[in-house]
Amino acid sequence: MDPSVVSPTIPEVIRTVPLQYYVFFASALFAIGVTGVLVRRNAIIIFMCVELMLNAVNILLTAFSAYRSDPNGQIFVFFIMAVAAAEVSVGLGIIVMIYRNFQTTDVNLLSRLKW
Repeated sequence: MDPSVVSPTIPEVIRTVPLQYYVFFASALFAIGVTGVLVRRNAIIIFMCVELMLNAVNILLTAFSAYRSDPNGQIFVFFIMAVAAAEVSVGLGIIVMIYRNFQTTDVNLLSRLKW
């Protein structure tokens, strides 16, 4: 990355890792999450892959926020993490109840939940 393009307000610690590395890393995490959701049939693994995709987005928001020296992205990440924590508690509660009723977390066998 050309040093003349980088804003002088970005701290030196942040400039040591180029922004493209964050984008590639978050893209790889998001791709792993999408692959896990599409390939796996276990509800807990699918749930973890959704969380992995959320974390990939959080990494990008934090990186762009730090490179622009704007705290709005990091504040947005805080709210995403709060909503994700609520999602985890509700989602795991639903998965536990499904396991208690059907003795499996395989999403292919859960068609009995339809009306």
